[in-house]
Amino acid sequence: MNISEAAERSGLPSKTIRYYEDIGLVEPARRLDNGYRDYAPRDVHMLRFLSRARGLGFSVLECRALVALYADADRKSADVKEIALNRVSDIDAKIADLQAMREILMELAETCHGDDRPDCPIIDDLASRAAN
Repeated sequence: MNISEAAERSGLPSKTIRYYEDIGLVEPARRLDNGYRDYAPRDVHMLRFLSRARGLGFSVLECRALVALYADADRKSADVKEIALNRVSDIDAKIADLQAMREILMELAETCHGDDRPDCPIIDDLASRAAN
């Protein structure tokens, strides 16, 4: 199948598939005599694997490790679990950052009258922090 069909079946844009091939995350598809890429069902399976992993927030480097573990019949599930738990830890840190940002914004919004006056503590806070 050509790259457009592989993209449709995998849920990844053609550009992403080409990028994954360029960086060696997936094996480049075999080429037909006319130079077009020819993808096999196993290629699409790997692209779906990567799409799911990227959708869960795994970095390209982590995906590279997951692909290697997937291909290794002697892998230790503990190695896969470690990668997943590291991702969870990163997500928890991002959630904490977002919650802190939300609290600050809510505090600022609560101090703003939200009326026709030009006085706005939100703008004042942003301007004072920009000066530092």
